Amino acid sequence: MPATGTRTDVSEVMERLAAFEDPKMRAINERHGDDHGVNLGKLRALAKELKTQQDLSRQLWQTGDTAARLLALLICRPKSLDQDELDTMLRGSRVPKVQDWLVNYVIKNSPYAEELRVAWLADADPAVASAGWALTSDRVAKSPQGLDLSALLDTIESQMQQAPDRLQWAMNTCLAQIGIAHPDFRSRAVEIGERLEVLKDYPTPPNCTSPYAPIWITEMVRRKEGD
Repeated sequence: MPATGTRTDVSEVMERLAAFEDPKMRAINERHGDDHGVNLGKLRALAKELKTQQDLSRQLWQTGDTAARLLALLICRPKSLDQDELDTMLRGSRVPKVQDWLVNYVIKNSPYAEELRVAWLADADPAVASAGWALTSDRVAKSPQGLDLSALLDTIESQMQQAPDRLQWAMNTCLAQIGIAHPDFRSRAVEIGERLEVLKDYPTPPNCTSPYAPIWITEMVRRKEGD
């Protein structure tokens, strides 16, 4: 059972988060659509101090403040959240970092992850659908049994190029994961990536792997085979 920290008042936590605010950090984050200026290292240290506190987590989430919501996701108990609550949280997570942490730190550890993955994958809201694709990418890499990889590639091939940015990124990640993890589908994944050219010109820092699927697949396979 997760350890539980000393019970803390939400107003006290909000004061501590406000003290972490850095205008320069906010300016950098806002370029990526994240409306907070809190150093994530400090936020994680605070979460470690607080430990698991589900009631406090819910209160922090309800503030609607991005930094508070990020902290809430680190101190929540994923298995205590039901399917409807997780769906409501996802639909209210319009900030990319909040959605990313919600999917990766909470929903992936929820007993409802698969049901939500299937429902969200076909959702008309691109932000919600992107969460479905993120969960699908995780399954492609870790537990692909029962997935129709050919059908996923069909959908990516027909929809990714015109998809909104966040959804396009999530679909591209799934394309790359199929190519990396499944040799039988690798050539088709690379061919789709080459033809659609999604993220081909994405600026990539030195020593980082390009998100352009053909390069990403080739590089990750090279590393795996070199081990």
